[in-house]
Amino acid sequence: MTLRRYLIGMIISTLTCWAAWVIVLIYIDPEKAGFVGFLSFYVSLFFAMVGTLALAGFYIRRWFSKNEVLFAHITPSFRQGVLLSICFIGCLILQSFRILTWWDGILFVGAVALLEFYFMSR
Repeated sequence: MTLRRYLIGMIISTLTCWAAWVIVLIYIDPEKAGFVGFLSFYVSLFFAMVGTLALAGFYIRRWFSKNEVLFAHITPSFRQGVLLSICFIGCLILQSFRILTWWDGILFVGAVALLEFYFMSR
């Protein structure tokens, strides 16, 4: 798979996920949908954010790098997009249950940062 095909596939997938999130936002009533409505909201938002953050991370890395292999930026960008999305969605879920406090948020972000440091050291 070429880099161009990967990026086009990621862009199309990300736009599809954002469209799915907007459809969930418009057509699903959270009071009537119950668990399935909340699950579809968070899952569609998670995948949309993963794609957006992975693409943004790749293009930022590409912009700052000079004469480097561009395929080397795909894996860390995707991993960091997933981890940042986990941070954001995790904090949203904690807030939806009304248990998010500032120290819980810091601990959650710190745990995800430690996980990223582990992956960076390997």
